[in-house]
Amino acid sequence: MHLLMIHLLLASWPASWTPMTDVLSRSQPLDVGYLEMYNLQFADAHHTFAEWEKSHSQDPLALTSDGAAYLFSEFDRLGVLQSELFVDDGKFKKRKRPDADPAVAAAFNRDLDESDRLADAVLEKDPRDRDALLAKVLNEGMRGDYAALIEKKDLASLVYMKNAGIIAQRLLAVDPHCYDAYLAVGVENYMLGLSAAPVRWVLRLCGAQTNKQDGIEKLQLTAEKGHYLLPFARLLLAVAAMRDHDKPEARDLLQDLAEAFPNNDLYRKELARIQ
Repeated sequence: MHLLMIHLLLASWPASWTPMTDVLSRSQPLDVGYLEMYNLQFADAHHTFAEWEKSHSQDPLALTSDGAAYLFSEFDRLGVLQSELFVDDGKFKKRKRPDADPAVAAAFNRDLDESDRLADAVLEKDPRDRDALLAKVLNEGMRGDYAALIEKKDLASLVYMKNAGIIAQRLLAVDPHCYDAYLAVGVENYMLGLSAAPVRWVLRLCGAQTNKQDGIEKLQLTAEKGHYLLPFARLLLAVAAMRDHDKPEARDLLQDLAEAFPNNDLYRKELARIQ
């Protein structure tokens, strides 16, 4: 789940998108929590994830998901997902470090650390456990997002991005249909693929994936077929479309998001920006 990917320019777009309501189900507790989170109903999301954790105390995804609600609540409070920040490279480089909420930061880190502990315990018994691997991928991705967009620690964010990509490769070897994991792989390939040739050579020696085009293709997979991260991926693709001056595509993506999550002012504001 890494926001630095929004500097991509996509070469092609799907002719149509799966309706958002067909992706996350209102009958599945974790899905309900993510619907609430994307709709900015953070208290409800925390409650939903806490109830799931009570009945599934060994499931690392419960705490990962609760951590995501803390992360997105900070993004919303600080307004760091506004497209004008990412469409303009100069503004992104000169961005100020926002004032993080220490209590939210502590809760976010506590959730992710405990999730990692649970996931590691599961993976010790079964290294191929899908949900434990997914939790680890999401945790590293969110740490990277927090480091980049709230702490303004871009180098640290790249380290988390690489870690997420490595674990995602393990997960995809177990389940190639876990489309949320393609986001991490795509981010690593795309962002590191933007580096100069000598830097890419060194990164590859260290085991990093640096194929820019492959990264773009993986990112599209999450936006088309992902689950928990599909709405997030589509928001990023909408910003990418704006960077590529493709207003019709950006409008379609944002309209879909605005209809699916009517409480989220971000989508309506971004729509108004490009009307």
